[in-house]
Amino acid sequence: MAGCRRRERQSQEKLYRQFYPVLFVLCKNFFEDKHDIVTAINNGMLKVFANIDQYDAAKGGFFSWMYTTVRNAALTMLRDRKTQAFDYVEIEDKMGFVSQDNPLEQLSGTDIHVYLMQLPVATRRICSLFYMDGFSVKEIAGSLAISEGTVKWHLSESRNRLKVIFENPL
Repeated sequence: MAGCRRRERQSQEKLYRQFYPVLFVLCKNFFEDKHDIVTAINNGMLKVFANIDQYDAAKGGFFSWMYTTVRNAALTMLRDRKTQAFDYVEIEDKMGFVSQDNPLEQLSGTDIHVYLMQLPVATRRICSLFYMDGFSVKEIAGSLAISEGTVKWHLSESRNRLKVIFENPL
């Protein structure tokens, strides 16, 4: 950390390599293409290194701060892609939305990753943000610049698809 604050390239590289695997898994929830995944990680880590002096240990652990910074960089990358196409059906508010228990709670991290990778990328992205990162429907809609109904549809779709997957495991 001290070397990164002094902008030492070797310290930055060591930190990058140390957390690359977990950040790769994080960004893989948002993108399918390896180039996009690495770009999101790199954008996030550049923000980490540029703003490392703003990290305050009293507010939480460094890993959480870095993880959030990289996740936000990935979300920004998604939002900036105006050509990103979502396969969705708009849900009206009158149709209702009842959130069930988190279907991912009883699984290990490896199991969750295997199951999530079977979902379409947009549905996987929203499922991950809602169930794993704890974002609300409204926060996800705002971050991805889509309607709340679309977020609800993806959550419903993820539950339906995961139910089939859980009933017929790999």
